[in-house]
This record gives sequence, C-alpha cells and structure tokens, in this order.
Amino acid sequence: MTDPLPSGVLLRASAVRQGFDDGELARLVRSEQLDRLQRGAYIDPHADPAARARAVIIATVAGLRLPGAVSHGSAAVLHGLPTWRVGSARVHVTRTPPASGASSRRVHLHVARLDAEETTVVDGVLTTDVTRTVVDLARTLTFESAVVTADAALAFGSTTAAQLRVVLQRMGSVPGTRRAARVIAFADARSESVGESRSRVLLARSGLTPPELQVEVRRRDGSLVGRSDFGWVASRTLGEFDGRIKYGRLLRPGESAGDAVYREKLREDEMRDLGWEVARWTWPEIDEAGVVAARLRRAFTRGNRR
Repeated sequence: MTDPLPSGVLLRASAVRQGFDDGELARLVRSEQLDRLQRGAYIDPHADPAARARAVIIATVAGLRLPGAVSHGSAAVLHGLPTWRVGSARVHVTRTPPASGASSRRVHLHVARLDAEETTVVDGVLTTDVTRTVVDLARTLTFESAVVTADAALAFGSTTAAQLRVVLQRMGSVPGTRRAARVIAFADARSESVGESRSRVLLARSGLTPPELQVEVRRRDGSLVGRSDFGWVASRTLGEFDGRIKYGRLLRPGESAGDAVYREKLREDEMRDLGWEVARWTWPEIDEAGVVAARLRRAFTRGNRR
C-alpha cells in the first residue's frame, strides 16, 4: 500500500470515489491495515476507543435511508462530552413529527420536535447542539449519569444554565421535564471530572452539608498552597476525589507519575499543618456512600475541635 489511508471512518462510497475497489479494501482488512466497523465502513485498526465510537456513529448515520439528527448519548460522543453508564450499543437519532419509523439493532429512533437552532453539524453529521443534548440526557438518564454530562458541558463553556432552562421550557410538557429541571439546578461548572461530579451526587445523597467546590487554601502570607475539590470551611475540612487520572493532569514537564504523587502529598501535609482536615476517597468508594460519609463526618468532628 503506497497511498496514505484517510483518517477517521472510511466509507465504501467515499473509498470508491478515491480509487479503491472492493478487492483492495478486503486485502487491507486481511493485512490488518483497516478494521471493518460494519458493512461498508472501515477504520484504522490503531484508532483509540473514542475515535472508534465516533466512527461507528458516522458510519451508521451514513447508512440511514431517512435523515435525522444524532442525539442523546450519541450526540454527547460527537461533542466530546463525557458520559457515565450511558449505553452505546445503538446510535440515537431524532426525527421531527410527523416522521415515523422504528428503532433497530443499530439505531434508537426518537420522534420529537427539534428546532433548527437546536442542531449543529459535527464531523459532517447533523447533530443536536450541546444544550439540547444535555437536556435530552437530563430527561432520560439517571440523575447521576445526567449530572456527569451536564457538569462537563458547563465546565467546557459549551452551554450555560440559562440556555439549558430555555430549551427545557421550550420543549413543553414532555416526559422527564421534572427530572431534567433537577439536573439543571444541581449541575455546576466548577466540577472538573467525572469523579468529582459523581462525588457531588454521592455527598448530596448522604445528607451532608453541601460543600464549596475548588476551595483555595492559602498560607498566612496569602500565597496559594493549592485547591481542593471540596471544602467545608466551617468544619475546616477538605475533600479530595483521588482518581488516578488526576495525577496525569498534575504532571509537569519531565515529571513522572511518582513525582506528581509525592508533590501532592507535600501539598496535603502543608494543608494539614495550616489546620485543615483532609478526607480522600477513590473510584470504588464512590459506590459506597456510607464509607465516604462516615469518613467525612469523622473529619468534621476533628475539624470542629480546632
């Protein structure tokens, strides 16, 4: 093979226009230079999971006989928004009334009113915009899953709480509006990761006093020691979601993960020296609300004694 292959998804129709034939495509698959995603669609076998997920959506939409807008969790994938426990086996597509049709093994069809200003084009595919996507997910997902995506959309600056409320109100009386309103009211742009969003839901369900987010801890001279994910100032307590991916974000040029972990330990030691209690929890513990809540309550008790 002398010619470079196109990046992203390669559709058979496009490949034929570029001079490929079916025999050549089959040879590329056998030689593992291409992976067959589905009938008539191919991708680089070294593509990462995110690229592969986008390619499946693009390939599926290309094969639709009737047009529609990619929506719900599939739209979140195209927009690069994180999701949590959102099924990806089928591509979600919304068509406007009086459209009809049925879902299939590959497509989950929605029929709903969809204003032109609520759509955009991503990777050449008609897609619900970020605001409509977040509202659709807030109406249809569990509270925790919807908050994860809503927090990220706000944090990325891709939408605002006011825009979300306007779209929800414009949708009128449709299933899930009360659920979506709760998600929108709870969502917060200061949440910086899936783990932090899930932690906020956990803390709310535990009945704890709502924390401040991204709390700055400063030395007596006013210089910054660092920020903590959560803070209860009255109880002199800080909370940290200890996800492994966080240390990747903290890496400085030339540092190893161990360097970042050590520097984080020194930062926490200094916070404790300044009179703060620090409670940490990990991915597995997010699913154990009682464990995290008990740990924080013990920290509150110690902090209130200071």
